[in-house]
Amino acid sequence: MDRSNQTSPMVQFILLGLSAHPKLEKTFFVLILLMYLVILLGNGLLILVTILDPRLHTPMYFFLGNLSFLDICYTTSSVPLVLDGFLTPRKTISFSGCAIQMFLSFAMGATECVLLGMMAFDRYVAICNPLRYPIVMSKAAYVPMATSSWAAGIANSVVQTSQAMQLPFCGDNVINHFSCEILAVLKLACADISINVISMVVSNVIFLGVPVLFIFISYVFIIATILRIPSAEGRKKAFSTCSAHLTVVLVFYGTILFMYGKPKSKDPLGADKQDLADKLTSLFYGMVTPMLNPIIYSLRNKDVKAAVRNLVRQKHLTE
Repeated sequence: MDRSNQTSPMVQFILLGLSAHPKLEKTFFVLILLMYLVILLGNGLLILVTILDPRLHTPMYFFLGNLSFLDICYTTSSVPLVLDGFLTPRKTISFSGCAIQMFLSFAMGATECVLLGMMAFDRYVAICNPLRYPIVMSKAAYVPMATSSWAAGIANSVVQTSQAMQLPFCGDNVINHFSCEILAVLKLACADISINVISMVVSNVIFLGVPVLFIFISYVFIIATILRIPSAEGRKKAFSTCSAHLTVVLVFYGTILFMYGKPKSKDPLGADKQDLADKLTSLFYGMVTPMLNPIIYSLRNKDVKAAVRNLVRQKHLTE
């Protein structure tokens, strides 16, 4: 291939975003901005109450605080870029900026998968082995569990991002997306990407398949234990301790299945609409779960609701 068509390491990428649909840009700017503010407010409040309220200094809420911080980082890695793109006629991002954004997005996504698995184990021990819970889920255990989730996600992101950004790129470097989504970037490569594809498949098995299997097995044991509780009130109380986590898991993996499992249109005339729908689905996938997580944990968890009320009461007293 002619080297003149390949990029040098110091280049800019052009992000198409909604360039073909300018009338939609201001509408989606307002919508995405509002969702982002809800994410920052909701998750920020959860982090605050889990730090300030001594009653929430437990493994479950430690993981929840990590999840909220992760969701803020995940959305912040791409949403400001997306919002800027809605207002800028020519949407560009530097090569290094693209690499950083891809790295952060990958790291946060993989970390969340592992963290949800760790949270499932916490619920398994709490319900199936409650007498051993303080020993098994001691601070010496749950802090390394959270740390290893972050380390695994970051290590995976280093591998995937470095492999993608070492490729030579061709043409005008136009990324048909709102941000540096790895599949959209790989389409610009001038070289064989089979190694990248294999690496991503292995990564998906490890960071999607394994946690899903672990969560499924954990909840099989959890449900079996709950069903053996003789009283209806006891079963309700036991299930309420894990219902928020289970709801978050269903939302997180449900949106992934919806995003990647839906059939592609075979009609060439509908290709543009399909392309627009795919980009918007990907965008909202990255917003829905972080926005719903604090809402789910606030509505379905009396401890969190009590902590929020206590925080608000203290604020009024100081005023």
